[in-house]
Amino acid sequence: MTEIDRLVLGLQHRIWQLLDNVSMLEKEDNGNLYAAVSLRIIELELAEIQDLLDKLNRTTNNYQLLSGQTAAELQDIEETTVELEKFDHTQVMVKERENQRVQKDLERCKDVLNSHYGLGRMVNVSGPRTYSLTVYETSYTFGAWGRDAKPAPGDENKYWLVVLSSSNLYGNFIRQCSSMSAIIFGIGPTDTYISSSNPTTNTIQGPNMVMYSNALYYNCYNTYSVCQFNLTTSSVSTVALPNDAGFNDKFPFAHLGTTYTYTDMDFATDESGVYVIYATTSNFGNVMISKIETSNPPVLNLTWSTSLHKRTVTNTFMVCGVLYATRYLDKETEEIFYSYDTKTNEERYDLRIHIKKMQTNIQFLNYDPRDHLLYVYSDAYVLTYELIFQ
Repeated sequence: MTEIDRLVLGLQHRIWQLLDNVSMLEKEDNGNLYAAVSLRIIELELAEIQDLLDKLNRTTNNYQLLSGQTAAELQDIEETTVELEKFDHTQVMVKERENQRVQKDLERCKDVLNSHYGLGRMVNVSGPRTYSLTVYETSYTFGAWGRDAKPAPGDENKYWLVVLSSSNLYGNFIRQCSSMSAIIFGIGPTDTYISSSNPTTNTIQGPNMVMYSNALYYNCYNTYSVCQFNLTTSSVSTVALPNDAGFNDKFPFAHLGTTYTYTDMDFATDESGVYVIYATTSNFGNVMISKIETSNPPVLNLTWSTSLHKRTVTNTFMVCGVLYATRYLDKETEEIFYSYDTKTNEERYDLRIHIKKMQTNIQFLNYDPRDHLLYVYSDAYVLTYELIFQ
């Protein structure tokens, strides 16, 4: 349009100039001497004006053609946009259906996880992620710590610690703090005593224990019974293991170099609850697994027999209904070598999953189903390791 405006202005200017020249020609009267020259000039100007008109017409036609092409392209764009809108709407619907399918898969995964499946086979252990002495430093080399596997609302971040303060064999109080750093440095602790003296009836015997639903599960002092200490009511309930179950160092954890005293019973938590791991003479000293119903008083539920001799093991833990056992390789390495699946009764002795140790001995380890960490007590140090699943 700017070019057309420029041509029209130019044409208008030449027409005004032609009018001036024609007016001068009409006034001339010199015996026809200059009339022929003037007419030639006017003729040339008319030719230039005609040329401008032709150029203006060509330009206008070109722009009309361009406008037509542009209109056609705009029509194509409009049609394409409509198609794209339909396509996009279709894709949105496809994605929405895909999202619904993924949501259903997620719900199924949650259901599977809640029914103790879903993590897959354990393939590695990384860490340690945490490695520290507690406020007791090296005073107590045997103990246990961790988090409540099923905390009450508001207690999700609490940590607990038990040290065997009498001869590295017995304990009579549980310490709780609001965070990991608080439990390590002893900041704002709450100490709950099972009894005022140590050892005595119902106090803790051995370093293996767990916290579940605000209750501590452990080997009762000098018996083959499981103690359940309710931290809210400070009351103790018990349930007896089979009368041929080992206690008082009959079937402790051990390796060729040492025996972990008073570890006849081990306790473990997983996604479904609490277990006790022990050995009986009727099963030739091999490991037994019993599920504990966490009622008050507690009750033994399902029990599984394994071919794993307890004295060849240094510790055990449960993940998704699968028992894992460790053994001592050397001062730097503990090995998860064995598993027993309580759902399929399948046993494996070939796992070969190594745990990098910071101290020589591991007195306690347990799996937390809330964060998939192993909590370890090792020669007065507290550690965490991350479990890696396939």
